[in-house]
Amino acid sequence: MLEVIIIITIIALDQITKYFTVKNLKTDGSFTVIKGFLEFCYVENRGAAFGILQNKRWFFIVLTIIICAGMAYYLFTYKYTRMILRISLAFILGGAIGNLIDRIRLGYVVDMIHITAINYPVFNVADSFVVIGTILLAWYLLFIADK
Repeated sequence: MLEVIIIITIIALDQITKYFTVKNLKTDGSFTVIKGFLEFCYVENRGAAFGILQNKRWFFIVLTIIICAGMAYYLFTYKYTRMILRISLAFILGGAIGNLIDRIRLGYVVDMIHITAINYPVFNVADSFVVIGTILLAWYLLFIADK
């Protein structure tokens, strides 16, 4: 049950931030939060991470659905796995579904967070949870699983 709450919360946070980004930054440009470090801006990402595989919308939709179905199956079939594994999968699922909603609804993913200090590619809340979930999953697989 906790996993469902996490997934729904991540999707809601992601979609709310994207709504406000479209509403406030699509026409107004960027908003500097910390000069020389962080800004919010509106970007339409039609590819994957770092903009690779541009305009492969259906590929990403199908791939995301397959991967999410597999993770959801595992998450809800093996209910007695360790909490760190369950949370990591919930983070990844929440983020993946948040971006999937954009791809289906808009044809692209709305990104808005830009760390200008290192000129890192623009990303969104969903991306952040996918990365955090992947780090937790890697930690689990490397240091906790089978011990």
